[in-house]
Amino acid sequence: MGERGDLDPFLDGLDSPMFVVTTVDPQSGERSGCLVGFASQCSIEPDRFVVWLSQNNHTYRVAMRADLLAVHSLAADQRGLAELFGTQTGDEVDKFDRCSWQPGESGVPIIDQCPRRFVGRILDRVAWGNHTGFLLEPLSAAGESDPPPLMLSTVADLRAGHKA
Repeated sequence: MGERGDLDPFLDGLDSPMFVVTTVDPQSGERSGCLVGFASQCSIEPDRFVVWLSQNNHTYRVAMRADLLAVHSLAADQRGLAELFGTQTGDEVDKFDRCSWQPGESGVPIIDQCPRRFVGRILDRVAWGNHTGFLLEPLSAAGESDPPPLMLSTVADLRAGHKA
């Protein structure tokens, strides 16, 4: 058994899909996006999804001023996008200069290489530990046959670009 409060023995060997979350500040137009491993559907009727963003991260700060988030599912062969959005910080680089994207609803960035995605209205924000959960009401969704998802085990060696 692990130390009290240590989840590693439980989490070891579990794997979860990875996502890129993008957003835009409706007032300034500032865009941001980050790699997210903490995300889940949390209601069926009504449809709801939650993503947890690190409070140390540039995307978190922009999302706190935003109305919408776009959630992009990464395919197994999209490690490059995971590296871009997971190891660089929007405090220092414009990640959107380094990938192909289009403005979606209200200007939220939609990454062209991610056919499985949805845009959600932020209904609530709740801090849990060092992450904040953003409860989303889906406004539009897209999906098509794509390869298996990129999983946490594939990107576990990446080091976050944001400052701890």
